Amino acid sequence: MIGSYVAVGDSFTEGVGDPGPDGAFVGWADRFAVLLADRRPEGEFRYSNLAVRGKLLDQIVEDQLPQAVELAPDLVSFCAGGNDIIRPGTDPDEVAERFERAVARLTEACGTVMVTTGFDTRGVPVLKHLRGKIATYNGHVRAVADRYGCPVLDLWSLKTIQDRRAWDHDRLHLSAEGHTRVALRAGQVLGLEVPADPDQPWPPLPPRGPLDVRRDDVHWAREYLVPWIGRRLRGESSGDHVTAKGVLSPDDIKTRIASVA
Repeated sequence: MIGSYVAVGDSFTEGVGDPGPDGAFVGWADRFAVLLADRRPEGEFRYSNLAVRGKLLDQIVEDQLPQAVELAPDLVSFCAGGNDIIRPGTDPDEVAERFERAVARLTEACGTVMVTTGFDTRGVPVLKHLRGKIATYNGHVRAVADRYGCPVLDLWSLKTIQDRRAWDHDRLHLSAEGHTRVALRAGQVLGLEVPADPDQPWPPLPPRGPLDVRRDDVHWAREYLVPWIGRRLRGESSGDHVTAKGVLSPDDIKTRIASVA
């Protein structure tokens, strides 16, 4: 019976791609918190989402870990290092060493620390070329999890989120349905009964011709890829001036989810 949960990470854990009615994001961690809260008496569950989009591993360690350690929750989800890995010239072995130090610090102060792997990017333009690098980092994450007894939310093996409907228009963040499937898989990882199967197949899509695919790719590159590259060249982050959601009420999360369902 988990009575408190803290989510630590970047845009994936903040919930980018899964907007609520007020424009703020919901995301898998908030949805997962609702699953956990439903198993507790009303008012006996505490949840904080500390994640901020665009953050690198060291920034997450500096800004979010002290708060998580101070809260000392029953459960922490820790997803970090992905933004480091997709940057040119980074070494997944070195990033994994820093990741392990963070996990060691969390396990000393918190109950259970759940870690996540990276997605399989074989179908994602640009990022598909980093597939081997991501796989190497994932191997380190699983090894760290073994050493510290951490459950693993394995996103690489969740095949249903390889469907394009599981992704937002930017192709870098999950859609609302994608976040929902990850939340359900997180529940399964902890042995919870979940209300739906995250591996449930998607309905068939009508076929798309090469012209449709190319038109979509050109639109994506103009609207999302070029601005993303521009931020990297300018040393900017999508998380600049963004504040973490902090303490959230599961009832409020339910209301926000229902209003956009």
